[in-house]
Amino acid sequence: MKKSYAMIHRRRMLQTGAALVAGGSLCLEEMLQAEQARANPVKITAVRTYLLKAELKRAFGVSISVPLDKTRSTLLVKIETDAGIVGWGETAPIMGARGAIVDHLAGRLVGQNPLRYRHLLRQLWGRVFHNALAVGALEMALNDVRGKVLGKPVAELFGGRLRDKVPVYASAMNYLEGAEPEDHYPEEAVALVKQGYQALKMRLGRYPVRRESKIAASVREAVGPEIRLMADGNAAYSIKPALAMGEALHELGFDFWEEPLPQDPDYAAYDVLREKLKIPLAGGEVIPDRTTARRLLDRGAFDIIQPDISLCGGISEVLFIAELAALSQVQIVPHCWGGAILIAGTIHLLSLLPDPHWGFPTDTPLLELDRSENPWRTEITDRSFEVARDGFIAVPTRPGLGIEVDEKRVKKYQAG
Repeated sequence: MKKSYAMIHRRRMLQTGAALVAGGSLCLEEMLQAEQARANPVKITAVRTYLLKAELKRAFGVSISVPLDKTRSTLLVKIETDAGIVGWGETAPIMGARGAIVDHLAGRLVGQNPLRYRHLLRQLWGRVFHNALAVGALEMALNDVRGKVLGKPVAELFGGRLRDKVPVYASAMNYLEGAEPEDHYPEEAVALVKQGYQALKMRLGRYPVRRESKIAASVREAVGPEIRLMADGNAAYSIKPALAMGEALHELGFDFWEEPLPQDPDYAAYDVLREKLKIPLAGGEVIPDRTTARRLLDRGAFDIIQPDISLCGGISEVLFIAELAALSQVQIVPHCWGGAILIAGTIHLLSLLPDPHWGFPTDTPLLELDRSENPWRTEITDRSFEVARDGFIAVPTRPGLGIEVDEKRVKKYQAG
């Protein structure tokens, strides 16, 4: 009993010490931000939102897109300051994100110094009962502003990047209107490899496993054994077919099998499926915050967790989730499905994430780069983020997110 009590007592002392160290670090960070604010008396003057919509040249979608998508939309946020410096953020225009920003959060930011980051972030979370999409867009824009004010890239605001470039995988091979996946998946895969991509992801789940396992095999044959392949089921399966497709993908040497089961309620049965699969199971793109992430990690729901900075509160929240994942030896590969603003923020995040071990890792966290028709990626900023020949993208080094937004182009697509 004495030994047991001593072990418990020692553990509590260590936990308390760790908490004090963490608390001290946060206090020092807040003190630094207060000092930066005093040295740079910048004030937020306005918060604006832009709902963008575009008609697609060709309808496309994932397994559960019925009918296939003919339009694309996004929600941009712009923070303006009295110094003429602006910051941009991006999120999905769903779940009341715009209303939360306009009706509840914008007024809390106007008149505040954007350099008081931790103070403002706490206010954002508390005002909208954890509307993570609204917070994610504003957190992105705040980081863009404070980086520009301080003359630093966003990654430098979080302690400095660990790498100057990040590996990329092409998020591609969607279902297309008037085309069969047997015909265009292998051709698209080969074309992407010629562009420099060393990793590719396809969509599955619209057709029976017997048919689509052959499609996956044809892609593997087309690109060869050295190209990394992944597959996204987009919640189209129940456990039995998800397991069957997972077994086929494992035999073909795919890296991971993403979200084959429904995400609601609370990623139910993902832990059950994971125990049966040989291929790593990925998921978590709709995780709203660290609390949900911790619950799913404790349940053993994923081998790879995929939080999205635009959907779960921003860069700082995903960094926290990444630390939780590391404690469970779970890899992190962030979800990223949006335009250049979101891509830039995700690249900065990826530059901050450590490799999963101390050796010579081949599993450095990857950037998901959407290759479907997307004017927010290709038209509204001065960077469209094309992959280099070695399969990497350089981390932006200009202040803030490292991109410039063309507001005339934004207004071209503005729907409200």
